[in-house]
Amino acid sequence: EIDADAEKRIRRKLDRRVIPLLFLLYLVAFLDRSNIGNAEAAGMSKDLGFNDAQFQWLLTIFYIPYILFEWCAIMWKVVPPHIWAGVTVMTWGLASTLQAAAFNWQGLMVCRWFLAMAEAGFAPGVPYLLSFFYRRNEIGIRCGIFLSAAPLATTFAGALAFGITSSRLETIASWRLLFLVEGLPTLLLAVVVFLYLPDSPDTASFLTPEEKEVARARSVLQSGKEGADRRGGFDWAEALAACASPQTWIQPLMYFSCNVSFSSLPVFLPAILSAMGYSSVNSQGLTAPPYFLAFLVCIATTYLADHTHQRGAIIVGLSVVAGVGYIILATVHSVGVRYFGVFLAAAGVFSAIANILSWVLNNQGTDTKRGVGIALLNIIGQCGPLLGTRLFPIGEAPYYTKGMTICAAFMLFNAFLAVVLRVYFMRENTKLERAEKEAAAEAESSG
Repeated sequence: EIDADAEKRIRRKLDRRVIPLLFLLYLVAFLDRSNIGNAEAAGMSKDLGFNDAQFQWLLTIFYIPYILFEWCAIMWKVVPPHIWAGVTVMTWGLASTLQAAAFNWQGLMVCRWFLAMAEAGFAPGVPYLLSFFYRRNEIGIRCGIFLSAAPLATTFAGALAFGITSSRLETIASWRLLFLVEGLPTLLLAVVVFLYLPDSPDTASFLTPEEKEVARARSVLQSGKEGADRRGGFDWAEALAACASPQTWIQPLMYFSCNVSFSSLPVFLPAILSAMGYSSVNSQGLTAPPYFLAFLVCIATTYLADHTHQRGAIIVGLSVVAGVGYIILATVHSVGVRYFGVFLAAAGVFSAIANILSWVLNNQGTDTKRGVGIALLNIIGQCGPLLGTRLFPIGEAPYYTKGMTICAAFMLFNAFLAVVLRVYFMRENTKLERAEKEAAAEAESSG
């Protein structure tokens, strides 16, 4: 039996040390990944002389290595986390910063490749890393806080791009300055994460010996025998069992559906707003409010799901909200109403993804199963952006009806999958309860 007060102290210390650092890293990761859209709105393609089709490839190329290296999520268990994080963050920081020195399309393509390769080793596995530190009923809100860095980063990206575009410096192109300002801090954070990220709760320097014992007991309750040592090792029997479960395949399809919309919105929103009649400068600034709403909704819904244990129903609601937002963008021509649709789409998509990731971690019993679940979720789910980043060619401006309709269809499909999986979990829980009652009755009769 674990002391409740000791657990609270451990959670508070972990929340102060681990969550802010990971949140900040994902914020800069998302800035470095998605600022290509802001750079384009600031005149990048005009300066370097490439066309819309080539710009589409700058978006698509990111997701090819991002998919190929998704399996690296399991490396959080194989390699000490502080080393793995330091290497991946340093690599993508260099790739992001060097985009400012690109003088042709080919140079940007190379930078985007290495940026994606390094980010694939970091962000997709962080929810898995958090499962080393927190129990099932604690992890949802922490995943929500971590993933809420994405909409907040997009809010910041819009405001920063607005300021840089407005400054009109003559010594350096504004899009090059954007890459520098957002890339250089990542290099500093690589050193910080190497020095300060703990590998596991029972080795954290900021916990007392007594707290480490409690942390180890929490890990055993969370993952059984695997929880006794969160570092190293991979149970192939558990991995095969995870692959045999329907949820291991339904949840990646859900993630795929969300990512079709998720990947396209941040990079194309400035262009979409420009096509709605706003100037390039104003379109950069107007991206901020929808994403700040998404930041708030992401945290609120993951917190609510943790406390109500109704994560599936919440995902259904968020997916429908996003679907309605995209339907508005596909069918309505009024600028004000379309901008309202952007709020619905952004809040629904980002928050649905945060809850899907938590759902995976909550319903896999061991570290190995969670690792396999997260790896397959990302390998399959990250194929969505290969479609999503090619839905908004410039020739379909200003309404991008086809792209918006496809995004709406995928979000409604995601709602359907969430209903199917929720029904499956309810039936499995009923079977488990029945088996437990039968076992208890048999034990009582034999006794």
